[in-house]
Amino acid sequence: MQGIGDWAVKRALISGNDVAFVTGGKEWTYGEFNTRVDKLANTLQNTFHVRRGDRISAVVINSIECLEILFAAAKLGAIFTPINVRLTKREIAYILDDLGTELLFVHDMFTQAREAAAEPGVRVRNIVAIGPEYDALMDTAEATPVTPQANPDDVAVIMYTSGTTGRPKGAMLTHENLRANAAALTPSFGLSATDVTLTALPMFHIGGLGLHTLPFIYVGARNVILQAFVPAQVAEMIGKHKPTQLLLVPTMWEALMALPDIESIDWSSLNLAIISGAPASVPVLQFFNSLGVPLAEGFGMTECAPGIAMLAPEYVSKKAGSIGRALFDIDTRIVDEMDQDVPVGDVGELLVRGTNVFAGYWMRPQETAHALRGGWFHSGDMGRVDDDGFITLVDRKKDMLISGGENIYPREIELTLSEMPGVEAVSVVGATDPKWGETPVAFVIATGVPSLSEQEVIDFARERLAKFKTPTRVEFVDAFPLTATGKIQKNLLREQLN
Repeated sequence: MQGIGDWAVKRALISGNDVAFVTGGKEWTYGEFNTRVDKLANTLQNTFHVRRGDRISAVVINSIECLEILFAAAKLGAIFTPINVRLTKREIAYILDDLGTELLFVHDMFTQAREAAAEPGVRVRNIVAIGPEYDALMDTAEATPVTPQANPDDVAVIMYTSGTTGRPKGAMLTHENLRANAAALTPSFGLSATDVTLTALPMFHIGGLGLHTLPFIYVGARNVILQAFVPAQVAEMIGKHKPTQLLLVPTMWEALMALPDIESIDWSSLNLAIISGAPASVPVLQFFNSLGVPLAEGFGMTECAPGIAMLAPEYVSKKAGSIGRALFDIDTRIVDEMDQDVPVGDVGELLVRGTNVFAGYWMRPQETAHALRGGWFHSGDMGRVDDDGFITLVDRKKDMLISGGENIYPREIELTLSEMPGVEAVSVVGATDPKWGETPVAFVIATGVPSLSEQEVIDFARERLAKFKTPTRVEFVDAFPLTATGKIQKNLLREQLN
């Protein structure tokens, strides 16, 4: 196989009568999916004159159309970019302009996307609305088989990083990157054609696309696509479709915990339940373990398509706090500032190498060279590895604080405070201090009665952490600002301190 466009062809040949996708009360077999992909690819070529290397963007909800656009583009050797539907007009315009998008697909409810395409300097030749317009194109399209034209090293997808700090960058993922990621996840997840998953993570995020959707297509499994994450709907779909695998970020697992009938859900079909996107809190792990849910923790990054490491269910308690071991075919190192390996147990930057590692950042050769220097992807994550090969992340390198010459890793403080009764969630950032340079500040979501006080939180931390790691201030909040993928936007928390 040359590219992921070949996957649709091979799946239609090998398992064409098997159900590939379920969404909106409809089912599509792999054979039907490949036919629809061919129809769209013919339309892209004949109506919109899409050629190899052209950029096709989409501001769409999770849908069969999103996957049809991806695979049709892949067959033609064009590049697909799903864009976060929660972005503003200005943010979408930046991405469209940065890419030089030729064709934009959009669900009509995302009016900011159309407005972005009309911004001065943004060049989008054509816009197609998902709905009647898209359906009409498909109804009149030729179903002539399209021979996939991409090579393994061609860029298939450009995923923009979340942009929690600075301008987002487009990570270029090749066809081979996506195949290597699926191949690495298959043994780690134990994937086979008999598996069923629910995709509730957004497909504009590499977790929704690269962790479940594409690997499931790769092995010929079934994917129940949810337009968005709605806790009650996820619970209903678990009962109805009996998924064998489920991937959610911590905030989603917490939302399921809050359902009044959560303990009545039958989880017995699950072989693997993955927490990804951020480390899970101890209460979440304990709660779902008590229900017999086989929880594992996964770690990945957009630049790695995204799989890097996994903490298997049998180690979740024994190696709490770890992201696990590197996936099959993926190498990792922990290095110092000179890119020299540090001793076991010492903190350094996590480096990753494998055929899943991206080709670089779109139109950013200097940043690409810096990220991939020495043939290793420099993740920006600070961590350590133990004698058994388990990796524990201490924090993002960029989020590290320096207070009075001491390095402080907020994640360590967050894990400590999460153990405090009455603390539902916590996020730690650095505040400017005239004496020490920076000091840690804890933003806390509290639960229960009586309410926690700032001093109680500080005292709890002081008993368990060195003085310089103890928060000098505690801010109680009702919720954290989150990205669309459930990650805390620490830059916005820092702004609240100014």
